[in-house]
Amino acid sequence: MLFSWIGRRIADAMTDSFLHTFINERYTESLYELVSTTQKMGVTNLVETAYRAEQGKPLSRPFGSVVALSPWNQLLFNPVHLWRLPTPETETIDTTVVIGPRAAKPLKLDIPILIAGMSFGGAVSEQVKIALARAASLMGTATNSGEAGLLASERAAAKYFIGQYNRGGWLNTPEKLRQLDAVEIQLGQGAQAATPQRTQADQIGPDYRYVFELAEGQDAVIHTRLPGVDSPQDFISLVERLRRETDGMPIGLKFCATHHLEKELEIAVKAQVDFITVDGHEGGTHGGSTTLQDDVGLPTLIALTRTVRYLEQVGARSRMSIIASGGLRTPGQMLKALALGADAVYIGTAAIMALVSEQMSKTVPFEPPTELVFYSGKLKEKFDIEAGVRNLTGYLRSAMTDIEHVVLTLGKRSVSELDRSDLVSLDRDLAWICGVDYAFFPPQEQWRLHDAVIPPAARTNMLNGGARDGGKHADGVANVSVDGKHKIT
Repeated sequence: MLFSWIGRRIADAMTDSFLHTFINERYTESLYELVSTTQKMGVTNLVETAYRAEQGKPLSRPFGSVVALSPWNQLLFNPVHLWRLPTPETETIDTTVVIGPRAAKPLKLDIPILIAGMSFGGAVSEQVKIALARAASLMGTATNSGEAGLLASERAAAKYFIGQYNRGGWLNTPEKLRQLDAVEIQLGQGAQAATPQRTQADQIGPDYRYVFELAEGQDAVIHTRLPGVDSPQDFISLVERLRRETDGMPIGLKFCATHHLEKELEIAVKAQVDFITVDGHEGGTHGGSTTLQDDVGLPTLIALTRTVRYLEQVGARSRMSIIASGGLRTPGQMLKALALGADAVYIGTAAIMALVSEQMSKTVPFEPPTELVFYSGKLKEKFDIEAGVRNLTGYLRSAMTDIEHVVLTLGKRSVSELDRSDLVSLDRDLAWICGVDYAFFPPQEQWRLHDAVIPPAARTNMLNGGARDGGKHADGVANVSVDGKHKIT
């Protein structure tokens, strides 16, 4: 009892002294100033400000932006019960997808989830590339080379392999391209746009130098433009040449989603590419500038919606596949992208996190998991390929089971049957943008959405006959009717 009494008296005295000092200090002299500054700046911004001050150069943040702008959580699926019955659980859901259906050699995959481009050397290690390829193969889907040369071990492990015709030029020869299953012309990516990149020679090992065909002491450089493509016509000619040189495999385009998206797509349509990879603002990267990651491009959801709408308007949707990419973190987000019009999705960060899930214990608490997977990682030799394959395969199986369950509840029998009618939006602006129903009005009253959403300027344009596609305006809304009501079409 005596010790308890003494302890309480000491604690009380210390607390009183602390509070007296804390309350009577000027704000500028109090440690609490750090708390309020952190609240104002945010933890990430405060830490990155210190990094900038110490290093004096742009920061390379792994895995892309910490800002998620796509409002996926405002979209929900519409299950059915009576007016259309759910699909019996005894039926098998068709999850197959075809990339480039009009190509002479279309790419047929078992699932619509693909592994995004992550380059050997420039990003991840050879062990990681092999694990990604093997897991993709077990699931009957494709992996992507990223901006790199042709890594023989990755090609051997990949059942389906998409290679990037890239701005570094390392995979751009006919003999290498013919070893692929599809060619993706890489003009940029969501997390870096078309920024140039350089890997210094002293960071390049013999294996990296061999695959990239670099001379001793030569840097690896990614340019802002593709070599030899200095005009839209040059791009069109490139697509024609690649189609000849690869004997008809799908030729696609990957670019950073931009507000000029339709102008870019117009050229892609003229070039008759077989697929479009639209990479949104939330896309990951090995280490792009934080400003490029956070402040450049369009959110993935908006970019996908505009891509689908444009291709539908110009009559090119049926012959061009769309792959959505950029920050798709959950099976639900992937499925929503498919319902909005994507044929398939790429995952990058999610794939890496699944790959190293049980192996993080090899690095934490003293090192981040990136040390296991990056080419420059100090612990990359500890990465277990077999464990990585097992974990990524498990993740993909789990994701596909979730997707199949949702398709059953929608009363459909294949992933390809999903469309915008399967979604409803909790946000009226988003409903208008995506062409889906607004949750607060029943389907037969969706015309009410017009008066709640369309701004005066757009309404004036509609009344003045701004349509260019046979009565429908570029924003997807039909002309005003005689009685002043409008229906989203």
